Parts: sequence; C-alpha cells; structure tokens
Amino acid sequence: MKPLRDYIHLIPDFPGPGVLFRDITGILDSGAGFRLCCDELCERLKGVDFDLVAGIESRGFLFGAPIADRFRKAFVPVRKKGKLPRKTISETYTLEYGEATIEMHDDAVKPGQKVVLVDDLLATGGTMAAACNLVERLGGEVAKVLFVVELEGFGARETKLAGRPVETLLRYEGK
Repeated sequence: MKPLRDYIHLIPDFPGPGVLFRDITGILDSGAGFRLCCDELCERLKGVDFDLVAGIESRGFLFGAPIADRFRKAFVPVRKKGKLPRKTISETYTLEYGEATIEMHDDAVKPGQKVVLVDDLLATGGTMAAACNLVERLGGEVAKVLFVVELEGFGARETKLAGRPVETLLRYEGK
C-alpha cells in the first residue's frame, strides 16, 4: 500500500504564481487513499476521551463524519454564516483580506462534552481557532484538533492554535 503522502497532488502556480498547492482530492478519489486517511486520523484518537466530532465546512465534513461513525459518536457541522437552520452561535475571525463568520447550532455541544474538531488543512489556523472558541463558548472542551495537511510556514500551531492539542497527518514546510 502506498503512503498517504503519495495521494497528495502538488499543483504549481495554483491559485496564483509562486504557490505550490497541496491538493487532497487525490485522497478522496481513491478508495484506498480515503480509507487510509480515515484510518490514520482515527489512529490519532486512540486513548482520547471524547463525546462529539465537529467538522468544519466543507472538507472537514468529509473526514469528520466517517470518524464520528467509526467511534459511534455524534457529528456536529460547523458552517459558514447563514447555512444552519436552527438557532446558532457565531464567531467572526480575521482573514488575510477581510473577515469571515462560522456558526454552530447553539445546542450542538452540551457543557462538559469533549469535542474532536476536524478539517482538511491547517494554514493560518483562523477558522479552526474560531471553531474551538464556539465549542468552548457552549461549555465544551476541545479534546483534539485534527488535520490531514499542515502548512508549517504559517506558524498556526504557535500562534492561533497555541496550547491546543493539534495533530496532523502530513506536514509541509513553507506556505
């Protein structure tokens, strides 16, 4: 079986000149790659006590839902503003050129519940930090933060996610 890293396609100059894009769709379009990725994410949760899995829109859904299923836990979607039908809480965070807002149902996490948060990519960490804040505002505890890929050049572990229990499957130098 080939290693997970071999399923990542490197796309030069996307979305712009000088950027080397790490495309995870190579994992998704391979049954073996997707299974391997989910297996490795679940492996990172051995011994972790948690009650819920929260996935960040949209690729966090793709990896978070299978993890929730394998561990027989509920899945909580963290979505862009205006996409959830019931009463929500929201968190606005800064982007490189502006702001964004994510939301979670206001009853998605009960006080004292331990939550694993999942997304595909850790770059600046802004979205995940906002999602962690939502969990904590509802009285939950962040048990683990999981990513498939991390771009180390942004320094998100040391800045926006400092002190959080972060795990990534694949780490790349630079941005």
